[in-house]
Amino acid sequence: MNQVSDTARPQKPKIGLALGGGVARGWAHIGVVRAMTKAGIEPDIIAGTSMGALVGGAYLTDNLDVLEHWARGLTGRRILSYLDLTFGGSGFIGGARLKKLMDKYFGDTTFEELDRRFIAVTAELATAHEIWIRHGRLIDGIQASYALPGVFPPVMIDDRWLIDGALVNPVPVSVCRAFGARIVIAVGLHTDPFGKGNLDQGDAFEDDETGNGNGNGIASTLADAIKTNPKELIVKQLFGRGSKAPGVGSVMLGALNIVMDRLGRSRMAGDPPDVLVSPRVGHISLLDFNKADELITLGERAFEEARPQIEHALDILS
Repeated sequence: MNQVSDTARPQKPKIGLALGGGVARGWAHIGVVRAMTKAGIEPDIIAGTSMGALVGGAYLTDNLDVLEHWARGLTGRRILSYLDLTFGGSGFIGGARLKKLMDKYFGDTTFEELDRRFIAVTAELATAHEIWIRHGRLIDGIQASYALPGVFPPVMIDDRWLIDGALVNPVPVSVCRAFGARIVIAVGLHTDPFGKGNLDQGDAFEDDETGNGNGNGIASTLADAIKTNPKELIVKQLFGRGSKAPGVGSVMLGALNIVMDRLGRSRMAGDPPDVLVSPRVGHISLLDFNKADELITLGERAFEEARPQIEHALDILS
């Protein structure tokens, strides 16, 4: 009787998970990862861009529960508490307060210590080269990946100033392929671009006198904002509202949304994922960080819609 050697047995195909950028919409990644774990699917390779890098890093360090709890608890007032606004540096937000929070949970964990391959996608400011961070401190790579120009300062790694990876590879399918993924599941957050994200900063900074939704909103009048918290006035000026022209922050993020949509389509046309998970988040602003509940639910729903395709692909290659 002939026996099949171990080397001749079919090997489980390597699964790659590409988590794209999306600013606040990135909370949908939490729902996708939750649903994927529940389905018993574990990716061997994870590549993350911007918010995708943050969620991917939290998942691989067993901090996804912490990140989800924190995201679900965000209100307009809490969001403001993390914004250390600066006007003398290379970004409106210094990032020190967010870094302190991340240090608490990621600490000095390195990419090499993770039990699976993880890559944070960034861009080099001087050359526009796409840079894949896969060595060194995890927190440094994640910060570089979400260092949105004009908002967060660039991050220096290996004598290179690095910025948000969404400017070069919004949905890093190609990265998963490069590291040997046989099946790539991509999560794109810009597949329904006709939404309010390009025009409106959403309601994260809106008043909420009822005590629902955002909890404590921004002061109801500009005069109150000046008296109580000048930072709140600055935020209103940056992001604008209503029938007036959008503020500079809204324009910057709207432009980023356009770039990610068009560049993401182009990159995936040349190197398409095997399955594209597309949460329907176009109606949610890029700044609606206080809508984690809805975004996580939309991520879970999108994965369930794509699940038959994923299982079919696994059946064929297993």
